[in-house]
Amino acid sequence: MKLAVLGAGTMGRGIAHVAGVAGHAVSLRDVDDDVLADALADIESTLDGGVDRGKLTADERDAALDRVDATTDLGGAAGDADLVVEAVPEDRDLKRSVLSEAEAAAPGDAVLASNTSSLAVTDLAAALGDPGRFVGLHFFNPVYAMDLVEVVVAEQTSDGTLAFAREFVDSLGKATVEVSDAPGFASSRLGVALGVEAMRMVQEGVASPGDVDAAMELGYNHPMGPLELTDVVGLDVRLDVLEHLREELGERFRPPQVLKRKVQAGKLGKKTGEGFYEWEDGDIVGVAE
Repeated sequence: MKLAVLGAGTMGRGIAHVAGVAGHAVSLRDVDDDVLADALADIESTLDGGVDRGKLTADERDAALDRVDATTDLGGAAGDADLVVEAVPEDRDLKRSVLSEAEAAAPGDAVLASNTSSLAVTDLAAALGDPGRFVGLHFFNPVYAMDLVEVVVAEQTSDGTLAFAREFVDSLGKATVEVSDAPGFASSRLGVALGVEAMRMVQEGVASPGDVDAAMELGYNHPMGPLELTDVVGLDVRLDVLEHLREELGERFRPPQVLKRKVQAGKLGKKTGEGFYEWEDGDIVGVAE
């Protein structure tokens, strides 16, 4: 299968990585050459780590890298694609614009998908001339380590598109949950509900970030606490999702002031070196003030 991934940020490069490992040819497209160079270096580094941990061989790593190319040319990326996955920032107008351009560039029988974590896929599909070939494919970060892909069915999604999406996810060795198009789907809605309450607890002085996370990790067997997960996902991403869910579902999703202040200060989590924790070289080294 030929896959075009539009957007070389954290999620786009992660999707390209797992698709390359699974044997698919991938064109990773972004408008910024520097972002693309960083994405390819990041994919190579992550694959090297997989070799070091015995998850794949050096030959498998090299083959995966050979399957992934990077380009700023949308037509070159999507022109012969079987599947186009949009992974640009969570901005409705931007996503609709990119998807419309992708539809024009891709073959008429290509499936189009969005990696949105919260925006209505029915609304995104409405930007297309043929919305029946559109579906939501919500991957989780880090893509290579997370086993789940949430398949989000728009009102317009055809049965054939849904079957194609399931087969694609199966080819990656990942599991699917199928959800109808509702605000926050299943995973984002539940995940941010836990995360926002954890933030409120820190804001109110109930417990430190480390103790809140430990309570969920040790008491409920969560592999990662909600505040560490917020740092990994990105505080700006969490804020965008909460603001969208507040608009759609009400005040229970109101973003806490502690989250707003950190985002305003540019403290976005792991990617900036500070969020609820302090980070160095991908590891937590302390709790932020």
